[in-house]
Amino acid sequence: MKPTTRAVHEDRPTAIDLFSGCGGLTLGLKQGGFEVIGAVDNDPLSIETYKANHKDVTVWPTDIRELKPAQIQSTLNLEPGDLDLLAGCSPCQGFSTMRTLNGALRVDDPRNDLLLEVLRFVDALRPKAVMIENVPGLADDESFQVFCGRMENGGYHGDQDVLNAAEYGVPQRRKRLIYIAGLEIKIPFAEPVQDTLTVRDAIGDLPEPGESGDPIHDLPEKRTPRVMQLIQRIPQDGGSRTDLPVQFQLDCHKRCNGFKDVYGRMAWSEVSPTITSGCFNPSKGRFLHPEANRAITMREAALLQGFPGDYKFPKATSKSSLAMMIGNALPPAFIAAHAKVIHDTLKDSGGATNRD
Repeated sequence: MKPTTRAVHEDRPTAIDLFSGCGGLTLGLKQGGFEVIGAVDNDPLSIETYKANHKDVTVWPTDIRELKPAQIQSTLNLEPGDLDLLAGCSPCQGFSTMRTLNGALRVDDPRNDLLLEVLRFVDALRPKAVMIENVPGLADDESFQVFCGRMENGGYHGDQDVLNAAEYGVPQRRKRLIYIAGLEIKIPFAEPVQDTLTVRDAIGDLPEPGESGDPIHDLPEKRTPRVMQLIQRIPQDGGSRTDLPVQFQLDCHKRCNGFKDVYGRMAWSEVSPTITSGCFNPSKGRFLHPEANRAITMREAALLQGFPGDYKFPKATSKSSLAMMIGNALPPAFIAAHAKVIHDTLKDSGGATNRD
């Protein structure tokens, strides 16, 4: 499908979202004051979700390696220097601590080099600011060192830090590396917010799934009788499988002293653990509901990521495909906090298109 040519608005600074996924980054950029004018992704389900929620954005449904910056420039009528912010989160699986054994193992994943694709768009578009978000393991990868060096040589003043999304209005413990660079200007990181949102704040008012009318909240789950008995015995509000007498523990758990969050419940008064692509499966982490004898639903996962309750997701028959998309998304509130600082810094420097 050929993107529709559109004009750049003059009332808000503009942004392009690379590796846009289902739209968490775009939503955060919008909340931070940007007009997102373009997005790139190649996952069909993510694109379907993105378009359902961001109808005003031109989307390139393609592998970024096959997209030329000139195509974006022509379609969006952008000259070098026109774009205010180029943002993105390249696939992070190759940098994750699980795959690298907490840094002890180097993983040669071809997705690691996708970060360097961003440089082609930086060189062509010359945006006033660049924001990259990823897992903390990216900082130790050679591709990130190359990226930072090339950005510096191109006149960008950049900095990176590992921050916890829970300190920025996300009801979830999620440590992420964020890199922000300004063209000939320094852009600070956002300050943490004072109030922390909890699991109860995010999902405490939801009806029980089954007949709520929300397709991704009502998707059923199937467990063996033995697993259901185990779940029912897990103490409510933060309990863990380690709280069970040994005779009630699964044989595989008795043999393993790690992964203590497996078959654990979330606690109402705390933030949730990191929402991952396995968040529908209690054998993948602390993904049991604080009280109900089930894993969190896909709507609950989305709310814990910071998506609003009316964010549209396709009616998928597979929880795994939805969980993959939601777990890989960027929490909008975390992005919004930093986007607002970028917005204000560009405006104060006189470089943004904002005319307020």
